[in-house]
Amino acid sequence: MKKVLLILITLVSFSCKKEVKTTKKQLTTAQKIANANGISNWKKVSQIDFTFNVDKDSTHFERSWSWQPKTNQVTLIANNDTLTYNRNKMDSTAIMADRGFINDKYWLLAPFQILWDKGTTITDTIIEIAPISQTKLNKLTLTYSNDGGYTPGDAYDFYYDKNYIIKEWIFRKSNATEPSMITSFENYQDYNGIKIAKDHKKLEDTWNLNFTNIAIKME
Repeated sequence: MKKVLLILITLVSFSCKKEVKTTKKQLTTAQKIANANGISNWKKVSQIDFTFNVDKDSTHFERSWSWQPKTNQVTLIANNDTLTYNRNKMDSTAIMADRGFINDKYWLLAPFQILWDKGTTITDTIIEIAPISQTKLNKLTLTYSNDGGYTPGDAYDFYYDKNYIIKEWIFRKSNATEPSMITSFENYQDYNGIKIAKDHKKLEDTWNLNFTNIAIKME
């Protein structure tokens, strides 16, 4: 009798384990995009440095950043001036600089921002003709709420391939129907397991937003 009970208990236990495995939570598209770009390595990042550049025709604009994500300390270098502040405690000067930091960091780490940012709505994936390459790509739309943040209500359409790598995006200010800006994501480079698109270009334009002096320090 004891042997029979033992067999029954074992079978019940095995069935429960099997059920847990089959009900494992599926990853969201945002998680898959972040994973494809190495977000699993982000927990080891102690500092990230980069220079944000915009080139158009003969004009050039740049500003450099050094960010320590674990402490949220940020250093800005622009026009031979340096400003260091902590995002956990900012005054009016820091808030002005932080607007630039949020913008530049978003371009640099867009695949992670989709997952990180709060107060957003993410649509389900559809397949659509991408605006620059005119090829079929998966599309995810991220819309920000009207409350809080530096650009409330804005929307982004991300076009990504079968490997969950972003190839293009459309920025729509205030969730307007017409695009405010369309650029590519290209020239991906790997920095300690984190993939970053160094170049963003417009179709038939000399405009190029790009990143230089990228360095990612790990613990």
